[in-house]
Amino acid sequence: MIGNVASFLTSPALSNIAQSTTSAVTLETTMKAVGRPTFILADKKLDARTKKYATAKEFIYQITCLVTYLFVVVPLFKNGGFKLAKKLMKDESSFKFFDNAKQFLVYKKLAGMSKELRTTELKKEKISKLFSKNIKKELNKETPEEFHILKGTIELGNIIGSVLGLSLFAPQASHIVVRPSLKLLGLENKNQNKTSLNVKV
Repeated sequence: MIGNVASFLTSPALSNIAQSTTSAVTLETTMKAVGRPTFILADKKLDARTKKYATAKEFIYQITCLVTYLFVVVPLFKNGGFKLAKKLMKDESSFKFFDNAKQFLVYKKLAGMSKELRTTELKKEKISKLFSKNIKKELNKETPEEFHILKGTIELGNIIGSVLGLSLFAPQASHIVVRPSLKLLGLENKNQNKTSLNVKV
């Protein structure tokens, strides 16, 4: 079973799907934060006050979802997926080189550089102290190991985080933020129409 999991995590298909997961979600939500308010403003059937209220509500909703996704959901599932895989695949040697997802991602970035630039970066104390002697030795090679299974593990965590985060966590966070923000802007009061826009990321 472990062998099947490893094969899946290192498959090109997973890599191609996941490499742009975070950027795709970010782009989509940003477009919604701009596009949906624009369409509301263009709706001639709505009066000025309703437009102002609905536009602000939609914008705040989308931005809150985006911030929650990028700064809470993505880091949580990226690191969580790495730690879980490390426990499940104790015999996989790749996991013995790295303590967490962040450390591997820095390694991955350096491994993609030219050897000359990589050597320069490794001389920086902030970068150097992140790695063990074995990892530094690997980075000093002409072509460092890519550790596909680690990359697949993190990307799988990103995919799961995107699905759960956008359907559960981000909307819940937005409900906490939206109404107080509207009140702060003076757009929500007891007489304000509180009809839900029923929008989702």
